[in-house]
This record gives sequence, C-alpha cells and structure tokens, in this order.
Amino acid sequence: MARTVSIGIQNFEDLITDQCFYVDKTNFIKEWWENRDSVTLITRPRRFGKTLTMNMLECFFSVKYAKRGELFSGLNIWKEEKFRKLQGTVPVISLTFAGIKYDTYEDTIIQIKQVIADLYSEYEFIANGDLLSKREQEYFDCVSAKMSISHASVSLRKLCGFLQSYYKKKVIILLDEFDTPLQAAYVHGYWDELVSFIRGLFEATFKVNPYLDRAILTGITRISKESLFSGLNHLKVVSMTSDKYTDSFGFTQEEVSTALKEFGLEDKEDEVRFWYDGFTIGNRTDIYNPWSITNFLDEKKFQCYWANTSDNSLVNELIRRGSRGLKVTMEQLLEGGTVRTEISDHIDFKLLRADLAMGSEASVWNLLFASGYLTVRHDPEGIGSEFDEYDLKITNEEVRRMFRLMIHRWFSPIKRYNEFIGALLDGDVERMNKYMNEITSAMFSTFDTGKKPSEKAEPERFYHGFVLGLMVDLVDYAVTSNRESGYGRYDIMLKPKEGKNLPAIILEFKVYDSNDGKDLAATVLAALKQIEERKYATSLITEGIPKERIREYGFAFEGKTVLIDGGNLQRVDSIIKSANEKTVQKAARKKPVKRKRDVRKEDSTII
Repeated sequence: MARTVSIGIQNFEDLITDQCFYVDKTNFIKEWWENRDSVTLITRPRRFGKTLTMNMLECFFSVKYAKRGELFSGLNIWKEEKFRKLQGTVPVISLTFAGIKYDTYEDTIIQIKQVIADLYSEYEFIANGDLLSKREQEYFDCVSAKMSISHASVSLRKLCGFLQSYYKKKVIILLDEFDTPLQAAYVHGYWDELVSFIRGLFEATFKVNPYLDRAILTGITRISKESLFSGLNHLKVVSMTSDKYTDSFGFTQEEVSTALKEFGLEDKEDEVRFWYDGFTIGNRTDIYNPWSITNFLDEKKFQCYWANTSDNSLVNELIRRGSRGLKVTMEQLLEGGTVRTEISDHIDFKLLRADLAMGSEASVWNLLFASGYLTVRHDPEGIGSEFDEYDLKITNEEVRRMFRLMIHRWFSPIKRYNEFIGALLDGDVERMNKYMNEITSAMFSTFDTGKKPSEKAEPERFYHGFVLGLMVDLVDYAVTSNRESGYGRYDIMLKPKEGKNLPAIILEFKVYDSNDGKDLAATVLAALKQIEERKYATSLITEGIPKERIREYGFAFEGKTVLIDGGNLQRVDSIIKSANEKTVQKAARKKPVKRKRDVRKEDSTII
C-alpha cells in the first residue's frame, strides 16, 4: 500500500512518525560529518529539500532529540554503529531566514533580531540556573527585537558560548535560507545596508567563534565572497556545479522510478521525465525537484507545481530590466534553444544592475542556473570548456510554462491581451488590429521592438516571443513555434487538440523596412505570401485538418505599430485606418528620422 503524501510538511519527525512518503536522504549525515568541513554553504534551487534536510540534521544531532533513535530506524544512517552512538549528543542551534522578505531595511533587521531572540527563549533554562555570571545574565536578558546592531551581531556567538558551558560540547549551527532577506534587499533597494549587518553577524558567528564545532548554511545562491564572506577563508561552497552531495538534495531517476511504482504510476514515467526532469548537479544528471514529484504523486496531474510556489520577484525583475537582446535570447530558450555563458560559483548582486545597464547578461544566466530555471545541456558540445563555459537550456516543461506565464503576467495591467486572443479565435481581424495596437502603444518601447532595418531579426523575435506569451492559456490548442512544415519553418502554429473541432491557425511575422519601398500593407501581404509559397499548412493537412479550417495571418510591424491581415486583400485599407491610420501612413511615406539615442532612458525600459 502506498504511503500518504504529505504536502508542505518539512518536519522530519512528523514525516517519520506519521509514516508519510519520504525518500531516504540520511546518507548525507554520514557524508557531511566525515568531510569535517568547518562551515559549509550548500546552494540549491528552492523547494529542493534543503529545509527538510536541515531539520533531519537537527533531529539526528541535537540533544533535544536524545534517545530518539527510532526516528532513524530502518534508514541508511542507522546501519552504522558509530552513528547510532552520535545521535542526540550535540547542542544544535537551528534557525531559518526563509520568512524574512520585507520591503524595508528596518523591518528586515527587526525580524532577524526576533529570530535570534526566539532562539534565546528556547534556552532560557540556562539563564535561570547558576551557570551565567551577572554580566552574562544581563546580556542574555537584553536579547530582543529591539537590541542594538552591535548587540545582535555577536548574539549567535554568545549563545554558542552559553550552550558549550552548559553541555560541555561545541555547537553545530544550521542556518537555512540565509539569502532570502538578501534577495529582498536587492529587489527593494537596501542591499548595502543589509549586507553590512549580515557580514558582521556572519564573521562573529562563523569565523571568530571558539565555541563552534561546525556549521551548514543553505540558500539558493552564493553571494560573492567579496560582498558577504570576505572573512570566511575556511568556507566550503557546494554549488550546483560541485560534485559533493549530488544526490542528497532532489530526487534521482532511480528514486522517482521507485516512487512511481509505489503509487501505481509507472506508466507515466516518460511524461514525468518530460515535465519535471532535467536538473543537473555537478556531473549528476536526471535530478528532479522533490516538490514537483510529491505533488504529482498526490494530484496525479501534470501541471506546474514547483514553478508556481513563489512570485519569482528577483528573476522577474532582472528579465524585465534586461536589454532587448536578453529578451530575444529568452524567446529562443523558450523554443528549445541554448545560451552559451561562463558559469561562476558566486553572484555579485551589487553588480547585477550595472551589468544589465552595460548589456552584460552573464550574471542573469548565472542566477537562472543557480535557481534551477536553466540547466546544462549535456552533449559533446554542451558541457564546459577550459573557460568554464556551458550551453544552458530551460530545465523542463514546467519551467518553460512558468516563463511563458511570467511574460503573460507582465501585461496583466492591460486586459486587451484577452480580447486580442478572443479576436484571433473569432477570426475578427479588425479587432485583432485594434487590441494589438493598443497593447503595443501602451507597453512597448522603441528599444524593445527596434526601428532600424538592420535590426530586422531581433524585432521579429521580440514580437514572436510576445505573442507566444499571450497564448499561454490556450488549453484547447497545441502551440508550436519555429517548426518545419512544407518548405520552411513557420513562426507560430496553433493546432487544435484531439477531439476539438476548432480552426487551426498559422502566424507569420515580418518587420517593415522603409528602404525596400514597401508600406505596412505590402509587408503583411509578403508574410501571407510566404505562408502560401512555403506551404506551412502541409503538416496540418497531413494530420487530417481540412484546408477550410486553416486560418493564416500575417503580422507586419514597425516600432509600436502593428498591421495584421488574414488574406482578404480588399480589406487592407480599412485595417490600416483602424490601426492608427496617421502613424501607419506617415511611416509608409517617410523614412524614419534618425535621432540621438538616449541610452539611459532606453536601458531602463521594461515591458
């Protein structure tokens, strides 16, 4: 009988005592203990089992769980006698910054202080005895959310000293999600202030702490050593490119196969791989996100579980602030392409905005890789070079859908996208033109879409990616892009799913070029002519969709102005009039005036 799947429980004791679904990761205890690293920083994507692993360590080592060996009975770690003797014998300080993501520095500092004050409350019995001196007692009593910054900076080191005096053993510190407040600080603009405090706290706790045995910190990213860890020369960093602990976080293919069999879902293995496989840790491929798998075992439906558990505010902000080139690359990634970049073990958040302003995208790709949204393409050309360069791709179908939904949501303040899709499905070309031009006029900049003929490829890709984002919720259609059909590759095709008696739709994009003598009407007709001449409808007809159920639309655009037609040549003039006639006719008659580019203004534009 399959065990109960418990969603959201990150308490090891509860999972074991309630006999819930659990994949045995206790070998990590042995591996970490025997490595003898003083301070270990492990970076993994969110929902990758970090919190449960830290709680497992606390249950194993902490004196609070003395004589609770039954929690580990039958698990891998309990097979070795020396580790049985170690269970429940070490004072452990366990804390998390997971919930600390506030808009202001002041609120963040108060919450960090409160977390530390709560720890002191757990050990109040030490202060109530005769162990502490009068001065130590006074210090203990002063720890609160209102304590000074200098007081807070040494508070964890002081607590280690109190625990060592009481238990006669050095302390283990487990700090989960250390970077959550730092990411919030970056997004909300108080990075420097918070880093200054955290740096002091970490130096006192992890460097100049004679009461510390060893420590583990977990997070999504490793903040650059210069920013945060400048004093921690003994820090062991275990990132997504490291070969240590490769199967300790996340589920391996073998573990997923076993779980699917337990729940009678072994026939779904190929689909599960398509949706949720793809993470790479060190040289280990075929790693799955535990959150996605456990939710699938519970719901038995293929949908976005992991990608929808956070607002992805940092990733969202970076892509929105990125250059047109970055957005074009994102569109290529969404269509199965790759980006080649150097991968670093750390991210300098302080330089992220500066890198974006200068057109450098490497920091963004690094962050997306560390966060699990991109993965290494493992083939003879995809794995690193002597310069540690990698070909990265979107991790799996779940992440791909998350990005498309993110792009969709960027336009949520303007509800016209729903009306545009409705017009597209209704075959109402005049409404399609009206709503698309309203969206582009309000949301796009020249920097996004391009104005020069020499920039033809990139604007086409930009509109291509934008329209794809609008179609993320078309549940009755299979949406494909840049696939071969007939004698070429169409831009976008909407094929009705099996059993749906709906029209099939082919879209082709072309950028207006004032140098070739054509106007927007001629450009859109050229797009329609390309659909016909290259027989893009061939694959649809081959699958049994009759010609009369296939609609073909050409998109022509110049900057913010779009012209769409579906093949009725006599209607072109009226469409031009409804799609901002003055702007279109002026663009068709005159060559665009060259203006000095305002780099500062353009680089700050977001779609």
